[in-house]
Amino acid sequence: MTGRSGTVDTTAATGTAHAAATTGRTGTTHAAAAAAATEAVSHAAGAAIGVLVVDDDFMVARVHRAFVERVEPFRVVGVAGTGEQALAAVGELRPDLVLLDLYLPDVFGLDVIPRLRAAGHDCDVMVISAAREADAVRGAVRHGVVDYLLKPFEFEDLRVRLERYAVQRGRLLGTVVRSQADVDRVLAGAAAPAAAVPALPKGMSVETAELVERTLREADGTLSASECAARTGVSRVSARRYLEYFHTVGSAEVSLRYGVAGRPERRYRFRGAVAGLALPPAARP
Repeated sequence: MTGRSGTVDTTAATGTAHAAATTGRTGTTHAAAAAAATEAVSHAAGAAIGVLVVDDDFMVARVHRAFVERVEPFRVVGVAGTGEQALAAVGELRPDLVLLDLYLPDVFGLDVIPRLRAAGHDCDVMVISAAREADAVRGAVRHGVVDYLLKPFEFEDLRVRLERYAVQRGRLLGTVVRSQADVDRVLAGAAAPAAAVPALPKGMSVETAELVERTLREADGTLSASECAARTGVSRVSARRYLEYFHTVGSAEVSLRYGVAGRPERRYRFRGAVAGLALPPAARP
């Protein structure tokens, strides 16, 4: 996962570390090399992340562009409406990340990726599509996409994925491989051991999280925030906040129910418990 600017800076940082390490074999020399590499990579990681939005619906592309530009340090460098336009735009604009729709008018989106690689472009690709076919998802994974977001979605759904990508990109830019353990951490998508128990966001309690999770898990089908609030006794706003959190961490999935008028209703279905936040194993069926 590297952008064009990130590749150049990472190479420079690695070269600095290698030069320092070969001048001597002391611990001080290695520490100096690591510090130099970290400083160079930190500069690269703090730079803007350029994004190319690819979608054949110009209104959808406009919404996606607005969403991206609300998330730091991302900036949209261009918009394309076809696969051919996307290929040309990547060559001209050199984005770090491409938000790629699959249903393009001239070529299937996944077929754009190998053409990018054949042309020597190392930008990352995040699929944003209504394609729910298993073959499409498997194909995206084989092509090395960094994420796959189903339409329709809300800003928070994209924000979480962009921020996660930015963190992982920074980790890769700052990685200095000295051992197999370093390689394993890169492949696992983490630069440090994961915390045993993930922390709830500020203002959320474990007790309420357990209550909402139990209610969602025991529901016959899906629940709306209003239905969850009625069953748990918490406010609708609080119920929605906890349900959205479970969706963010992968413990719940979201579907949209469209009515006659107004905004679609978000409905939640339990997928799996969040380790350390949900009910203790002994209480689970």
